[in-house]
Amino acid sequence: MRRPERGRAAVVAVAAAVVCAWGGSACATPGPAAAPPAVVPVVASTNVYGDIVERIGGDRVDVVSIIDDPAQDPHSYEANTRNQLELSKAKVIVRNGGGYDDFVARMLRASGNSSADVVDAVEASGKSPDARGEFNEHVWYDFPAMGALADRIADALAKVSPDDRGLFRDNAGEFKERLQTLTDRTERIADEHGGTAVAVTEPVPLYLTEACGLADRTPAAFSEAIEEGEEVPARSLRETLALLDDRKVRALIYNEQTTGPQTEQVRTAAEDNGVPVVPVTETLPEGEDYIGWMAANIDALSKALDR
Repeated sequence: MRRPERGRAAVVAVAAAVVCAWGGSACATPGPAAAPPAVVPVVASTNVYGDIVERIGGDRVDVVSIIDDPAQDPHSYEANTRNQLELSKAKVIVRNGGGYDDFVARMLRASGNSSADVVDAVEASGKSPDARGEFNEHVWYDFPAMGALADRIADALAKVSPDDRGLFRDNAGEFKERLQTLTDRTERIADEHGGTAVAVTEPVPLYLTEACGLADRTPAAFSEAIEEGEEVPARSLRETLALLDDRKVRALIYNEQTTGPQTEQVRTAAEDNGVPVVPVTETLPEGEDYIGWMAANIDALSKALDR
């Protein structure tokens, strides 16, 4: 006689109960899939700081870098509505400060986001203008400053995601260890080439050259005019060219992101007189991370000095 369907269902239920009683996996009841943990939305003014945030935040951050094109001159950057939208959603914002990326503050005010934690690299560095009121805001070329910034970023991320505090602190510690390897290399250059004269097209790399014990012989009026996008005084241009024509400097450190007729003239003079040209940039080259980028800069400088 054919068993009714209800009877068959009862048998199956009893069998399942027996399996469960003996601890079988069949008794497990699948629940709803757990939602992935939320990540911290971060906006960085440049991809230099964006990369550092990613080193510290790992997969717990979602980072947008406003300037991420190596061909873009940050001094003349014009922000857009997409940037402002990203800033309105950010929980943490990392900027350089010191007058370098003022567009971030302007857009942040317009976005209406008053709750974001703004991390300022210049403030984290503890640096301030000298007795003459002069200040080099390019602090990402200063490794101790970036170590202090790493700690500040870790703290800011931990406020948004307290459960990940340990991860952020550990990653910041690892980042600072890698910074120390860069510092060790600059100290070796200082031991071998301390006091060696160099020239720069603008002040971007001066924290690095100072760490290497090198002496900048560029007329201040030349490098300041280039940085401000102004016409170089004729006398300063002649003095800078003379440094290269007479080989009074061992290298020319050349900012590839701020160029013009005067900088090209200086570069040509260096090449014509056999003075090595060391190119630098203000943002990360494509495919590079911060540590690798700075290591390559140190390599290029060291090779130029050894020639």
